Amino acid sequence: MNVKEQIARKIVKRYMWWSAGGALIPIPAADMAVVTGAQLKMLAEIARVYDIPFEKVRVKAIVGSLTGYFLQPSLSAGVLGGALKAIPGVGALLGTPALVVFAGAYAYALGRVFIQHFESGGTFLDFEPDTVKQYFRAEFAEGRKTATARGTGERPEA
Repeated sequence: MNVKEQIARKIVKRYMWWSAGGALIPIPAADMAVVTGAQLKMLAEIARVYDIPFEKVRVKAIVGSLTGYFLQPSLSAGVLGGALKAIPGVGALLGTPALVVFAGAYAYALGRVFIQHFESGGTFLDFEPDTVKQYFRAEFAEGRKTATARGTGERPEA
């Protein structure tokens, strides 16, 4: 692993936890705004490591398209968690854990996919979601294991 990739992976880990933390905000919609903002900032920092121009509008569209494109089963857990948080009283207790894990895992997968893409010489302009479909799913699963293990106090496998 080269120095750029090591730096980028540290950025992903940091923003994975920022995204998960953003999901703890008890106000529906505000939580997702913070999560999305953290993920965009993560991609901007990774792009800077690789000297890739960052265009917020383009990247925001990519992030949005990846959500629906890759994660139908997992996305339903994230949406369900968000919907449950809107129920006064017990909603936050029921919905927050699912949304926290989803947000952290999604940030992890998103960052790892772009590290791989930038390592192979790609940019935001030539990113093709279809080519990273399986890798994204695998990284999302890894991110979910990491987020879940951290939440239970277990150490995730490296």
